[in-house]
Amino acid sequence: MRILLIIAISLLALDVYAGSANSPVGLWETFDENGQLQSTVEVRIEDDRLFANIVRLHNSDDKNPMCDKCQGDLYGKPVIGMQIFDGLTLKKEIWQKGAVFDPKTGDSYKGKVWLDGGKLYVRGYIGFLYKTRVWRRVL
Repeated sequence: MRILLIIAISLLALDVYAGSANSPVGLWETFDENGQLQSTVEVRIEDDRLFANIVRLHNSDDKNPMCDKCQGDLYGKPVIGMQIFDGLTLKKEIWQKGAVFDPKTGDSYKGKVWLDGGKLYVRGYIGFLYKTRVWRRVL
């Protein structure tokens, strides 16, 4: 009986670990097109939708710059804390049908986000044109 309990707990622990490795939830480092570290982003799931906010900027002269390229309500708001994934939904292991926002340009795009090999792939679309960035999980 004791051995069965230990085996059951071990299998449950493995299942929880495997689930977390396949989840985008957590802290991620973002990089520019030259591979230079840009920011740290917190990704979370709320009501089965994916959201992300900037929690830290790297290599910036200003510790928390204002978004001077943003439009509307976001203009002049602090970049740290800004939401950059807005309600992506999961379909066939890809988070999609929501918006991906780039505070550097002030533009919002249709987006897709997926995990592959422990990396988070973030793709923004304008029509049939797209750009994909690869994020690395913060350990």
